[in-house]
Amino acid sequence: MLPEIDWIRPWYDSVRPAYQRLGIEGDFLAALNAGAAALGLHNAGGQPLRFVAQDALPEGRAYEEFIGASGCVPTRENLHDFFNGLVWLTFPRIKRQLNALQAAQIAQAGVGKSRGPARDGATIFDENCALLVVRDSTAGRALVEALRAHHWHAALFDQRAAFGHDAQVWLFGHALMEKLVAPRKAITAHTWVVWAGDDFFALLADAQRGWIDEQVAAELAAGEMHTARFTPLQVLGVPGWCDGQDAAFYADTSVFRPIRA
Repeated sequence: MLPEIDWIRPWYDSVRPAYQRLGIEGDFLAALNAGAAALGLHNAGGQPLRFVAQDALPEGRAYEEFIGASGCVPTRENLHDFFNGLVWLTFPRIKRQLNALQAAQIAQAGVGKSRGPARDGATIFDENCALLVVRDSTAGRALVEALRAHHWHAALFDQRAAFGHDAQVWLFGHALMEKLVAPRKAITAHTWVVWAGDDFFALLADAQRGWIDEQVAAELAAGEMHTARFTPLQVLGVPGWCDGQDAAFYADTSVFRPIRA
């Protein structure tokens, strides 16, 4: 049984339509499978994507390799895996490309104690990523530079009017979504910047989701997975995502920390 989720929160904008389409009544595994079938989802090998019980994963077999080989996504009845299913239904190209990357890394190096940089980056992306879509402009690049430099006040307070118009945050990581069921100021995403032209910002939300899915999947397929692409972003610091976002809110150095020397 899943706990109550406050679906009106802006951080669930990315997956809310997928949730609403499911019309869940009881068994969410069956609902996820119906959603996947309706969209014709498949893994990188072309096999139909199916959500299966966790015990379908053979003992000792890697989760990512199993999905890549069978199209079956082991799913437990908890929030973590529920959000994972919603992300599959929302950004299937990105999820498919991440799985292909992880499965290839496992095939090359085995499971082992160390994931290696590419698989580690893919795991961080899958679990905790927020996609920051920014207008490719002088103002957009200044915003990203301020975020990368941890100039939080300049990026999130002084430039707050840019959010929605020139910058949008779309959550992707399912572990991140799970944490935000009980929001705390310190919850931080690994942000992946996606540059977009003016045409993107003129699209309706569903078309924007499709564009993001295609664009980011193409970036990952081009071999751009490396942890240097990520920059931290405190989710409740996104302008408009939390009450009380005055100058003092961003002056809290226990959350909005300066960059390490």
